[in-house]
Amino acid sequence: MSFIIRKGKAGDCKAALELIHELALYEKAPEEVELSLEQLIDDGFGGNSIYELLVAEDRGQIIGIAIFYEKYSTWKGRCTYLEDLIVTKSKRGIGAGKALFEAVIKYSKEKNSGRMEWQVLDWNVPSINFYKAYDAELDGEWFNGRFTREQIQKIDLD
Repeated sequence: MSFIIRKGKAGDCKAALELIHELALYEKAPEEVELSLEQLIDDGFGGNSIYELLVAEDRGQIIGIAIFYEKYSTWKGRCTYLEDLIVTKSKRGIGAGKALFEAVIKYSKEKNSGRMEWQVLDWNVPSINFYKAYDAELDGEWFNGRFTREQIQKIDLD
């Protein structure tokens, strides 16, 4: 194993954003990424950070990231939500994704999380198989609800 897993820092955000764009392209939604480098840095390393960043680094190059945060469940209490687990295409299969995923599991154990959750697209068979190898529950029962930034702004609450 030539890579290391470490806690991310603000200086890693440029590489993290490049991986986020790579993931968006893989998921057939490159136009959906609105996040700026400045926002990514501020949200993760500003005065009110809201996410954790782990990086897989190989000889000084960031080859993968895990972005996650704590959420709260009224049924389970503190939970961990894995927003994204990304390994650059040329480095997949060397164990970096597994190491990042297991580092988030370790974090969840240390926090005594009631659940660790994430999403995976139904057509992403390699990722589905990866999670199934951990005996993960993949729930097809719940629908994901969301508003876009534009929808939120358009809602008249007066």
